[in-house]
Amino acid sequence: MAQTRTAPGAQEFVPPGVRSLTALREAAASCRGCELYADTTQTVFGRGAARAPVVMIGEQPGDVEDREGVPFVGPAGKVLRRAVDDAGLEPRQLYLSNAVKHFRHTVRGKRRLHQTPDQVHIVACRPWLVAEFALLRPRVIVVLGAIAAKALLGPSFRVTRERGVLLPWPESAQRPADFTRPPAAANGRVGPVEPTRLLATIHPSAVLRADDREEAYAGLVADLTVVARALAA
Repeated sequence: MAQTRTAPGAQEFVPPGVRSLTALREAAASCRGCELYADTTQTVFGRGAARAPVVMIGEQPGDVEDREGVPFVGPAGKVLRRAVDDAGLEPRQLYLSNAVKHFRHTVRGKRRLHQTPDQVHIVACRPWLVAEFALLRPRVIVVLGAIAAKALLGPSFRVTRERGVLLPWPESAQRPADFTRPPAAANGRVGPVEPTRLLATIHPSAVLRADDREEAYAGLVADLTVVARALAA
């Protein structure tokens, strides 16, 4: 795949005043904000209810997600679903999305191998994240891995240093002003801003790559258990 140093960004594709995740998802299907759209099957947008108390943001869709059009349905998604269950969370509590909405990859033979998105892809896709958050009402945001952390918290944030800790949101964001607008309801009325916190942890794919998968998985479950306890408090 050709490399890129700049991209026009998704801002011109995000419809102004959008009031539903469905409308936002439909608009994202036509995004040409960076070159990744040209070599993928489709845009993979978030899934779940707008009022889900937990919003989980990952890196980008993988091969399976790209083909099916749904986030977290591949191998990493299976790890995440098991960890969610073991932590005491319920699937209906979750809204799942990614920082980058297209699958960045390289082709080798008949296989499409994952490539980590560059900063230019994170920046280009960020308007979709901001638009999503304007419609969501989470009590806890979970950042899964370094790419999601860069998208929301900035390039200096290190998951390995601050994982498992509940941080104030949007105060902890790289640009808090992007996320301080109260979510608009379907009728256009603006609701109150509810207290929200953010927790960073590893991406479930890190469990699959780990030398000690049991230890890595246990750490992921421990971090998600912090989320479950925060909801129960």
